[in-house]
Amino acid sequence: MSDAPADPQLFYQHHIFMCTNVRPEGHPRGCCAAGGSEKLRGYAREKAKQLGIESIRLNASGCLDRCELGPNMVIYPEGVWYHYETTADIDEILETHVKNGGRVERLMLKPDQLPPKH
Repeated sequence: MSDAPADPQLFYQHHIFMCTNVRPEGHPRGCCAAGGSEKLRGYAREKAKQLGIESIRLNASGCLDRCELGPNMVIYPEGVWYHYETTADIDEILETHVKNGGRVERLMLKPDQLPPKH
């Protein structure tokens, strides 16, 4: 048996990091900001309020290093990554994952997923 202290209770039920990194136009890796991530983060904040989701934090994040798969986000404490492009994608992630505890399979990024080849 370990003498390590137990983890404290979560401060937020869900902590979401949404990449808003900006790179120069034409950069080979692209950037999430070019995909509208900042505007979609603002939308997500308002939508979470409309859905009555409490104990959530939607942080703007610097580069999450999955640029070619962006815009992307990661939701903790689960550590689930998503790609999103539209307000409908945000709606589905907030409703299915955050509010109801499910997963949006079609938008999930897998750990071994590679960027699409052009």
